Amino acid sequence: MDKPQFDPNLPDIGRVVSVQGPVIDVQFKSAEVVPSILEVLEVYSMDNRRLVLEVQEHLPKHIVRCIAMGSTYNLRRYELVNKVGLSIEIPVGKNCYGRIMNVLGEPIDRQGPIESDDKRSIRNTAIRKDVAKVGQVADSEVLETGVKIIDLLFPMVKGSKTGILGGAGLGKSVLILELIQHIVERHHGAYVFTGVGERMREGNELYYELEEHDLLDKGMLVYGQMNEPPGARFGVAATGVTLAESIQRENKDVLFFVDNIFRFVQAGAEISTLLGRVPSETGYQPTLSSEVSDFHERIRSMEGGGSITSIEAVYVPADDLTDLAVVTIFTYLDSIIVLSRERVQMGLYPAIDPLQSSSSNLDPDIVGERHYKAAREALKTFNRYEELRRIVSVIGVDELSKADRTIYDRARRLQNFLTQPFVVAEVFSGMKGMYVTLNQTITGTERILNGDVDDRPEEDFYMIGPLS
Repeated sequence: MDKPQFDPNLPDIGRVVSVQGPVIDVQFKSAEVVPSILEVLEVYSMDNRRLVLEVQEHLPKHIVRCIAMGSTYNLRRYELVNKVGLSIEIPVGKNCYGRIMNVLGEPIDRQGPIESDDKRSIRNTAIRKDVAKVGQVADSEVLETGVKIIDLLFPMVKGSKTGILGGAGLGKSVLILELIQHIVERHHGAYVFTGVGERMREGNELYYELEEHDLLDKGMLVYGQMNEPPGARFGVAATGVTLAESIQRENKDVLFFVDNIFRFVQAGAEISTLLGRVPSETGYQPTLSSEVSDFHERIRSMEGGGSITSIEAVYVPADDLTDLAVVTIFTYLDSIIVLSRERVQMGLYPAIDPLQSSSSNLDPDIVGERHYKAAREALKTFNRYEELRRIVSVIGVDELSKADRTIYDRARRLQNFLTQPFVVAEVFSGMKGMYVTLNQTITGTERILNGDVDDRPEEDFYMIGPLS
């Protein structure tokens, strides 16, 4: 593409005066033409590559400090800079289905341009009047995921926010992929997948997985991956939620998958450091709470219309659940699903820790009395099992009383029953993936807890679908 010729004599043309990594300072001729915060500028590198800048700060002498949305390689000092618009705008509408775009709404799937007459700002955070009132329990609709342990203990409700928390290598992305596979295919809804700062390989695998199962045309994908600068990784979360809002405005329910929302916080911390802001006591950016709240407040239901149901992977650094960024994120979540390294080592997949996880949706008014009773009984059994497990490690299982031995054995059967082979992991496990209905899960749980299968060895319950 040929580099456009900007007239340096025009009053609203600026010049690059400093380039420090992804941070660029641009000077304008007078205070009247200095762009506002979050305004978009464009500049071209020596190799004629267009680079978009977003204004972050105003400095003395008519200088604005910007964050680049792409690589600043080959960008020269004193290069001319042009003002583009008040904020980043992306295409929305039916032509975005089945497409992959970047933070700027540009296609990155080599399928040609996205033709759309409708464009929306990714920074549109104004509170709308059509937002549904908080706490409308009567309208709650449970989303069946086909994953036993989630459906039983941490049910997903339309319009809610669910976080999948875990350290490195615990299966957050695999669980997200499985939920996309099950929920989208069964519920035939629209979805938006936002890849925030994760591996490029995972984004590539997801694309071909969705294509193979004919799910690509039901969703929109937006990536700001690990190889991109912090501006792109930070802004892509806003791009994703803007696409979800565009579907919601058509009175549709949309599933909003984010992998990984911690990388959004991490990118914000990088930007804050690059801009020279003083970090908080824990090392994160001073704007952490406002950035996380701005993102999550846009995920909400509309009066009499569409909803956004978010499922977010949350990386937990060093498996520390008290990390400030993790704590800040999960204050906005309705369900918190914690993945355990200990359970991975035991071969229990999905490696969800039932006692560290929680869900505000596990309510008899939402899930029904039968489901609630089975779930509470299961949690009570797991709680007692954890106490007995510590005793057994010291004195051995044979020293338990008959009643305690019964609880111990049933808990181990239930623990194995709540494992499950995944469709997206078939190539690794060699086992056919299973979708288990909620009724099958509850029935199996009741039979185990009632003692109907006490005569069967616990190995019979490992990595199966419904209880036969």
